Amino acid sequence: MADTDWRSEEAYSGLKTADAAELAWEWLRRDRDYQEDYKRLSRRQRSSAAAGEFRRKWGLSFSC
Repeated sequence: MADTDWRSEEAYSGLKTADAAELAWEWLRRDRDYQEDYKRLSRRQRSSAAAGEFRRKWGLSFSC
């Protein structure tokens, strides 16, 4: 996404039909604080406590 021209309508055409969760993810994944937290979580051993705190901090909920 770093190469994407944010002014290009074509680059974001898929978002025209996105639901709220998809739009939230598009915003969140660009957030520098989120990126740094994710990198820190990925570098250390993932305990359920660390993952839980990460999910709570960023309001994440995963369902299948």
